[in-house]
Amino acid sequence: MDGHEASESEKEDGEKEQLSSSEDSLWRSAPGTVELRGNEVHAWHACLSLSPAVLERMKQTLADDELERAKRFVFDKHKLSYVASRGILRDILGRYVHKAPCELEFCYNAFGKPELLTERRLGGLRFNLSHSHGHAIFAFTLGREIGVDIERIRSNVEFERLAERFFSPKEAAGIKALPAHLKDQAFFNCWTRKEAYIKACGEGLSFPLNRFDVTLAPGEDAALAGNMEDPSETKRWTMEALSPAAGYAAALAVERGDWHIERFRWVED
Repeated sequence: MDGHEASESEKEDGEKEQLSSSEDSLWRSAPGTVELRGNEVHAWHACLSLSPAVLERMKQTLADDELERAKRFVFDKHKLSYVASRGILRDILGRYVHKAPCELEFCYNAFGKPELLTERRLGGLRFNLSHSHGHAIFAFTLGREIGVDIERIRSNVEFERLAERFFSPKEAAGIKALPAHLKDQAFFNCWTRKEAYIKACGEGLSFPLNRFDVTLAPGEDAALAGNMEDPSETKRWTMEALSPAAGYAAALAVERGDWHIERFRWVED
């Protein structure tokens, strides 16, 4: 590596560190009790590497169907991540609805998106969660649909081939046109924004990923840029990019644009 290359590499690393530090300052320690207003979206970040005692406490709050699902994971690390993420979800939801985590009852739509049974009848609290490689994001709002996704940014991915296979032609072209050192961030920006949108819609992966566009270039505001099935969707949804931890991309999609976001970090007691 010559001096010019070293300088460019150091510059890129410095920019990433500066961004990470800036984003980190946006996340604050979570309060014991929290109030969610109609014009707010709350995003929570949690590390899923819990102490054995806390993990066991989380496990005790899960319902029978959640415990059965945990047993179906082949690898222990996936089982533990599932137990931790569901336990933390219950802990956070309990703060909003003022109930013990073990008292919460979930229902699911045809594509597996969860809701609180009581809140479904009341039309109130909506939430979504996602986890990847030891980190999780939880998002909450009132009276509007919401979706969230997090992915660890990896470099050993065939970005252009996968983009051509799964993304829209516009998105695939956008990734191809970027410099090599930006392709990984752009790919996972695109992936998390698309996942957040289809999860917000409540249709899961049954919604074709190549039938809508999202923004993806590093530094570009997150947005639903187009929907080939229904162009009016771009006015219905707004997006927010999240950077909860270094080396991760995350995004959320929420109905309507009249909201602002609060960011919290969940830590074990």
